[in-house]
Amino acid sequence: MTATRLRAIATAFLLTTAAVAGGVMVSSLPAVAQSVRPVVGKPLQEAQALAAQKNYKAAMAKVNEAEAAPNKTEAESKIINQMKEYIATTSGDTSTAGGAKAKFANDYNAKSYKAVIADADALKKLNALDTASMQVVAQSYYLDGDKQGCLKYIKNNFSNPGDDTLALQLRCAYDAGDDEVQRSTLETLIAHTGKAEYWNDLLKMSERGQGMRDHDTLDVYRLKLLTGTINGADEYTTLAQLAVQLQFPAEAEAVIEKAQAANLLKNDRANKLLALAKTQAAADAANMAKNLAAANAAPKGDPLVKIGEDQWGQGKGKDAVATIQAGMKKPLDDKNNAQIRLGLAYLGAGQKADAQKAFDAVKGTATDKSVMVAHLWSLYARH
Repeated sequence: MTATRLRAIATAFLLTTAAVAGGVMVSSLPAVAQSVRPVVGKPLQEAQALAAQKNYKAAMAKVNEAEAAPNKTEAESKIINQMKEYIATTSGDTSTAGGAKAKFANDYNAKSYKAVIADADALKKLNALDTASMQVVAQSYYLDGDKQGCLKYIKNNFSNPGDDTLALQLRCAYDAGDDEVQRSTLETLIAHTGKAEYWNDLLKMSERGQGMRDHDTLDVYRLKLLTGTINGADEYTTLAQLAVQLQFPAEAEAVIEKAQAANLLKNDRANKLLALAKTQAAADAANMAKNLAAANAAPKGDPLVKIGEDQWGQGKGKDAVATIQAGMKKPLDDKNNAQIRLGLAYLGAGQKADAQKAFDAVKGTATDKSVMVAHLWSLYARH
């Protein structure tokens, strides 16, 4: 994830939580309506004056006097409750929800983040700790420098975090060096929003993973192209070169032509790469029947899987499905690769549900990059 992206995320949730904190700071002084009877209105007016003098104890005594009046109307009860809330809030009486919220907001605005975290317990006891307030608490852990505390608080208190909370979790995970939480958070944000910026961050993380083979890297770059996150001439070149290297020339040809349509890759090197891809793609097309016959005669199914992947790159999804399925009926050196290629073929044929099942069937250890690549493709198939 780039520093620029992180700053943007940080700014977004800082503004959000600051607005929430400011919103609970102080209640406005309620106006005593003319329709209120004197038996209620007079002590409330006196309470207003006493509260303005910061004589909160006496002010509450007057509110209690108004509350003791018989046969109160709904309007009178409402204004009494508003006056109670105002006095509790301005006096900082943390035994009430209003006072506890005021202290919570004031502590946040004073940057007393440890106090904010402690204030949350009082709010919780008063049943006043809403989702917006919990977001401020998580933010306070982050601003106090406790990134692990931020992650733990979000995990324990948000069963279904919103995008603002996920953005905060992403920043805390990045600062804490927790790649696992970063990855899972990015995947959830992709599921929620489908935004290219989250795909970009997830694919960059995946590309940097240890133990990546050329074929794995090719898949990451394919996803960059499909998600609209491929960045500039260098990444188009990398994708095209890997496709040529792994003997998928029709795919390489299509990639270079797409880049050139975007006014990229128009230098001599790119033109030579395009000419090579075209020559190899033409040879593949001319020899397809012979190559298929040889693959069908082979004792193992991997050659058929490879031809099916090439057919996918040619835009022949249905042919690819049939070819790869034929290969999977034979013994395979790399079963996971066959499952991934079957998923690609289904995608090419427009069968997204079947594609997802194929990707999800890939099994292995946490260090097996085939599992990671299949998971990325499954995420793409779903979203």
